Amino acid sequence: MSPSRPSSRSHATKSKAITLPLPSYAQLSDADEAALSELFRKGTPANTLRAWERDLAYIAAWKMAVFGRPLTWPEEEAVALRFILQHAQDLTESPGPAQDAALELIAIGLRRELTAPAPATLDRRIASWQAFHRMRNLPSPFSAPLVSQARQKARRANARRRVAKSARPITRDVLTTLLATCDDSHRGIRDRAMLTLAFASGGRRRSEVTALNVEDITLSDFAEKGLVWLRLLETKTTRPGDAPRLPLKGPAARALVHWLEVTALKKGPLFRPVSKSDRPLPRRLAPDALRVILRHRLALAGLPQDYASPHGLRAGFLTQAALDGAPLAAAMKLSLHKSAIQAQKYYADVEITDNPATDLLGS
Repeated sequence: MSPSRPSSRSHATKSKAITLPLPSYAQLSDADEAALSELFRKGTPANTLRAWERDLAYIAAWKMAVFGRPLTWPEEEAVALRFILQHAQDLTESPGPAQDAALELIAIGLRRELTAPAPATLDRRIASWQAFHRMRNLPSPFSAPLVSQARQKARRANARRRVAKSARPITRDVLTTLLATCDDSHRGIRDRAMLTLAFASGGRRRSEVTALNVEDITLSDFAEKGLVWLRLLETKTTRPGDAPRLPLKGPAARALVHWLEVTALKKGPLFRPVSKSDRPLPRRLAPDALRVILRHRLALAGLPQDYASPHGLRAGFLTQAALDGAPLAAAMKLSLHKSAIQAQKYYADVEITDNPATDLLGS
């Protein structure tokens, strides 16, 4: 995954941040640096690693197109500054080396258009670049004052209105409509269990749902309390060492137990493909399967297939929590948001006339 690593001795010659070579006793050995990289891999979610790889491929191709040289570690401040400046402007009507490089990236499928990428996209690519510097215990050029200032100005210059990840939140009423299309076939039972679990457990991401195993489900409290416990080994904000346990109640718990009963699954992937003959297959669903299932259910419900995306289940959970007057902190315990500011955006999107705080004096 990671690019070729130069020797420790060459680090000092390729960065303005280090003016004198470190003494040998202060340098990491090749084995130490390899162990450091492996530590990052083990402590980083698979989706994040894939994003880093894609971003690094883009960055490496960009530098080759602009400078005719591969990436160096640590990278030069001048290269980082040029990267920011070229991605902070619309290159549509700007012929020259920057446009030529962008066209080259478009030709090989790494860039879509000549307009400036969204600030969030630029921030993510820079964050990936910085992550590879941290992986090698090297200073990042993006911490230099001039580069940092240019990045802030680029972000302000290309600020865009926030666009929701899903066209609409899938609130309780919408979810009920989708569930009405689920029959008693294996496919219908699976889809009902997946959709209710994704919503009721805090608005789970599609990769988290498809990554679940039967062993992650605890049914010991179901007979007495109607409660199912769900263990998430790895999420975007948690690691295997602190895997959260989340409760499922009511229809979501019953739908999941029904799926386990009719399939008699004891171990392995929790949610699986269903054959045309309505037989559950032994392999795991693809990470993007929830998107396909959601589109199918939207079509059966008479709604456009682009009515909502899987993120609509996450947005719908928080939106419904706001509509029902649930405290933000309580909703975050299930959604596993680390940032109250991020979670609050869903509460802020609720129509103000529907806010339960407007009814404090009653009708």
